[in-house]
Amino acid sequence: QVQLVESGGGLVQAGGSLRLSCAASTRTFSTYAMGWFRQAPGKEREFVGSISGSGLRTSYADSVKGRFTISRDNAKNTAYLQMNTLKPEDTAVYYCAATSRWSPNIATTAGYDYWGQGTQVTVSS
Repeated sequence: QVQLVESGGGLVQAGGSLRLSCAASTRTFSTYAMGWFRQAPGKEREFVGSISGSGLRTSYADSVKGRFTISRDNAKNTAYLQMNTLKPEDTAVYYCAATSRWSPNIATTAGYDYWGQGTQVTVSS
């Protein structure tokens, strides 16, 4: 069982930046690929990006490419989502997730075994 706790959400103006963190309660953190998803009111949860256990492989949704960066610090059991040039349409609850396999489902919610509780990000115009 892996517990994930997100932090770093908040209110920011359009064009601003935020960094989300996801702390994992496992000693084998480097064996898990990590993903970030978001869910806006009335919408389905959507893929933002993912990072392999080693950190060498990343994948991003087209809507955030060039603005968001995922990283991880395996010594701290923490994954990060750096969000720059934020837009009002980025407003959502952001979730981190963990999976023991980098599979073809890595960009879908079905590809993950563990989820955090989410953190709210609100971007004002």
